[in-house]
Amino acid sequence: MIYQHPLAYLVGLEGVALLRAFAGEYGRDFTAARLAEIQALLDMAGRVGGGADIPLVTTADGYRAWAITYDQPGNRLIEIEQPIVWQILNRLPLGTAIDAACGTGRHAKYLVSLGHQVTGVDSSPEMLAIARAKAPGVEFRDGDLHHLPVPDQHADLVVCALALSHVPSLAPILAEFTRVLRPGGHLVISDTRGLFGFLGTPVVKALPADGFGYLPHHTHLASDYLAAALPLGLEVRRCEEPRFPDPVIDPDEKPDTAVPEFYPAAHWTLQPWCPAATNAAYRDTPAVIIWHFQLRGR
Repeated sequence: MIYQHPLAYLVGLEGVALLRAFAGEYGRDFTAARLAEIQALLDMAGRVGGGADIPLVTTADGYRAWAITYDQPGNRLIEIEQPIVWQILNRLPLGTAIDAACGTGRHAKYLVSLGHQVTGVDSSPEMLAIARAKAPGVEFRDGDLHHLPVPDQHADLVVCALALSHVPSLAPILAEFTRVLRPGGHLVISDTRGLFGFLGTPVVKALPADGFGYLPHHTHLASDYLAAALPLGLEVRRCEEPRFPDPVIDPDEKPDTAVPEFYPAAHWTLQPWCPAATNAAYRDTPAVIIWHFQLRGR
């Protein structure tokens, strides 16, 4: 169970902005404005709705709720991640590819368009149903990242996008990826980054029945990937950490209501209540991390 409160989120953004000012990125006027804004937020605390206790749900339940809307425009992480991943894929030789935790099949579909023979693997029946409709040229299988339903040394390429934040340890997952890769094969991973690269915000989804639930969430440091990958014979070919857009929101954007409306599944709807703090907090921070590894020949 986690507890999320709208005022805590807003004051937290102000706090991050003030720490950046304290480090010298912003000056006296910015600091004074943030302190005044915090006081105004605290003064309206009685009118802001209360927080919410949000239970942990399985990834299966979370993606059951998310499947229909996952690919809709506005998923900022996809907009940031996808061009770089596809740029890497464009340069790789054609062969047999696995899209691990394929979700709705966006990368699997692209791999087929390039000429790869593709197998998509996911544990969510709802996501797989959308993927099969989207990419009929792909063989989709139900499976878990810890036990991919393919033989040893089956693939020339493994892609795993925006999924590893759901697993507590990278080592067994990367070991499974190397199991199915042929010597010289390529591994392309993307994953979410949190504010400052170590503090992540759990994905909260509205559940079909009632209420909200948050998916398992773990923020992995860049060193965690290297510690898991290098002993397996995976060699780094590229690493990118694309930033959030600057500004994250329109500096002049105003909230639509007199009191912030808090939707745990869309906490960013609160950001117009402190746009300057929001933009300062997120400025030049990574949104995702993207790795291209190659398995050393044996």
